[in-house]
Amino acid sequence: MSRTPLPYNPKILELFRNPKNLGKMEDATVTAVAGNPSCGDMIIFYLKIDSKDVIEKASFESYGCAANIATSSIVTEMIKGMKLEDAWKISWKSVVEAVGGLPSVKFHCGILAVGALKRAIRTYYKNKGVSPDWLMKEPTFEEKQAVEEEELAKILSKRMKAEEEK
Repeated sequence: MSRTPLPYNPKILELFRNPKNLGKMEDATVTAVAGNPSCGDMIIFYLKIDSKDVIEKASFESYGCAANIATSSIVTEMIKGMKLEDAWKISWKSVVEAVGGLPSVKFHCGILAVGALKRAIRTYYKNKGVSPDWLMKEPTFEEKQAVEEEELAKILSKRMKAEEEK
């Protein structure tokens, strides 16, 4: 079986080969995970947030494809120095645009990266016991999509185990 390589643009390939802000952050204020290792795409975001709710540092770990790594990398670059309220407004479409576009089958990587970011922001405020007016009460599109991907991966994993046991 042969596979045709996906048409990644040079920016995605550069961020894949040389990702920015890759690695665990030991002094992170908050950490969030999105994805599922059984499906291949998983992101862990680490944010260091100051007392004025500004993102001082951002890093990530990614287990996935070139698009997953590139979108996670670009999100960490986009949000450094931003107030959490402004980072909350980042959309998956702006991430896809920032990496110069993605093949449509890889849009979910931008969605997952933004879902991880929004989970981190939501967790930060939950841990503080506050909810700013701008923080949506209901999960965002990106957060919902991250949950759906995780649920799908669980279902597929159960099916694969059942097949193996036959």
